[in-house]
Amino acid sequence: MSDDLIQTNPWDQLRAHTSARIALGRVGSSLPTREVLAFGLAHAQARDAVHRPLDINDLKQQLKTHGFRTLQVHSNAADRNSYLLRPDYGRHLHDDSRVYLEHELAAPELAIVIADGLSAIAAQRHALPLLLAFREQFDTDWPNTPVVLAEQGRVAIGDGIAVALRARLVVVMIGERPGLSSPDSLGIYLTYQPRLDSMDSQRNCISNVRPQGLPYAQAAAKLDYLARESLRLRLSGVTLKDDSNLANAPGQATAMVSSDQPPNDSLQIPE
Repeated sequence: MSDDLIQTNPWDQLRAHTSARIALGRVGSSLPTREVLAFGLAHAQARDAVHRPLDINDLKQQLKTHGFRTLQVHSNAADRNSYLLRPDYGRHLHDDSRVYLEHELAAPELAIVIADGLSAIAAQRHALPLLLAFREQFDTDWPNTPVVLAEQGRVAIGDGIAVALRARLVVVMIGERPGLSSPDSLGIYLTYQPRLDSMDSQRNCISNVRPQGLPYAQAAAKLDYLARESLRLRLSGVTLKDDSNLANAPGQATAMVSSDQPPNDSLQIPE
């Protein structure tokens, strides 16, 4: 189709600043053919992201190569179909996995969980580089910090994992629900002293971690700040404020931790 047939949108210049589908132009009363095809491709990529399995063996080998202590568990969802039809199955750790974890080294300060969630490709692509950046900043006993790979897992599976390991703090890195412009977005959820009945309001969330969204270095810096403050204040969720930008501002020696309103990160809805 010739470009001179396309009527441009006055917002066209804004497309340089976002991947959102705005200012697509039109041909008559329809979208340009290239935009229709691009939408179809994005929709197919989002569907593929939901159904594509996590390559556990490959990810485990990469983590071991970089010196991480890895464990592998499974939720109550036996397969992907069960996981999608019964969200509650993905939130709970399978009994066999619970017993397995209870026999591991107990009571670490921190437990890391990498779960497939609703986009296994997000975990496959971004969990390791994010974890490497976080390790450079956060001070803990890394040789004894478990990195737990959870198959068919949702955010709350981290609670059962942390309880079994008796960890003080759990960080869940999980593939977020795919969007039409972001099929591989990684989310991070942090919970202090999680219980099996922990509520979503007790978690802090950092979302859209990927090179085209929140870069690894910035996400790791936010996670480092929240983890340190969580351990210091012994809390997480809506009562723990993300003042990391304030803490890094010139002239700020310490960060204020109180605020009248919860940060946007705390209001994300977990998968």
